Amino acid sequence: MGVVQKVEDGKFVESNSAASLANSKKKTGNDSLDKDAFLQLLVAQMKYQDPLEPTSNTEYISQYATFSELEQMQNMSASMDLFRASSLVGQTVLLKVADSSGRTINIQGNVDYVVYEKNKAYLSVNGELYSMDDLDTVADPTYLEAYKLAADWLNIYNKLPAFESLTVADREKVETLDEMYSGMSEYQKNFLKDEEVTTMQKYVAKMKDLVAAAKAEQEGSGGSSDEE
Repeated sequence: MGVVQKVEDGKFVESNSAASLANSKKKTGNDSLDKDAFLQLLVAQMKYQDPLEPTSNTEYISQYATFSELEQMQNMSASMDLFRASSLVGQTVLLKVADSSGRTINIQGNVDYVVYEKNKAYLSVNGELYSMDDLDTVADPTYLEAYKLAADWLNIYNKLPAFESLTVADREKVETLDEMYSGMSEYQKNFLKDEEVTTMQKYVAKMKDLVAAAKAEQEGSGGSSDEE
């Protein structure tokens, strides 16, 4: 698995992806004891055992059986992790990655594909590979759409002037808020607070009065001009 390292000002800069992979290898490291290592330890134990009190064959068999059972459990756990990683393809995920400085960085994006290496799964997000250990949240597309829509709505809402300062010049903002809210599903509306919706409705009602008053004033001015 190759990782391209960035260069800035003539110095290598470790990317978030590289930091994720490095941390993943540190976590795995050589902590896991494979079958070959176990057999070497078993042979060493037999070689250097006390000849006056040798270990029984039954104990050796018991140790090997215990190790085999542990190995099967580890393989099953690894298989489940790989299956879980495969099911994430196409999903939107949030990763919490520790960079080279130890700071935690949030990375969000879709999982394009999964790479398997030595019973470890690595997720390709935004064109970079990250360890499954950094996976924090898997988001439902419906939730993300509702969240984004609410964020866009609030962005306009927060730009409204004070209620007393509302004028016809703010008509587009108020009508946009009203249209966006009317087009939301009940699920999407739940992302907004009741007081925000109530305030918007007051703005909408006042804007209708302002527009009606401005229209009446314009028509009245026009009528007076015709009479003259």
